[in-house]
Amino acid sequence: MTDDLPHSTEDEKVATEAVDMATLMAENASLRDRLLRALADAENIRRQADRAISDARKFAIADFARELLIVIDNLERTIHAADTGDKNAPDTAALVEGVKATLQIFLRILERFGVRRIDAEGQPFDPNLHEAVMEDDEPSAPPGTVTRVLEPGYMLQDRLLRPARVAVAKRRAGEESNVQENELGTMWGPRSMEQR
Repeated sequence: MTDDLPHSTEDEKVATEAVDMATLMAENASLRDRLLRALADAENIRRQADRAISDARKFAIADFARELLIVIDNLERTIHAADTGDKNAPDTAALVEGVKATLQIFLRILERFGVRRIDAEGQPFDPNLHEAVMEDDEPSAPPGTVTRVLEPGYMLQDRLLRPARVAVAKRRAGEESNVQENELGTMWGPRSMEQR
């Protein structure tokens, strides 16, 4: 068997080593790329877990706080009923003062945990924060302005816990309003966290 070029076993060994080296370098680059991708995925998962833990800490009390709002509403109703009754009765005055103090304590505790009341009265109607329950024929208020708060709304951190149920100034004939309406022509409000 004759070859055009003389081959030595040493040349074949060098060629084989060169091929093996190129293959190893390609495999090394591939493995390095896979490692870098795996590390990036692990870092993304860690960030997502940190974000989920942070959200869980911030919003874990949402259901509990929502239930406490009922207590606050009842305390406010008690104060309002007592204020419209006989204010000179000594027992009534002491009771009202006790209920007011209890209400303030409740509100401070909720505020410490990130629950705050939405300031709605006199503000433009915002469907993200307010739920329009009725329209008021209030000529001194611009159309679409909240004229009365029927039930206060609350935020938990930066999320809506409960919308403020409000009365909104009516539009006068020919005027535009910032109150949004659905296809039935009725005003609508936001969905709270429990409805989402």
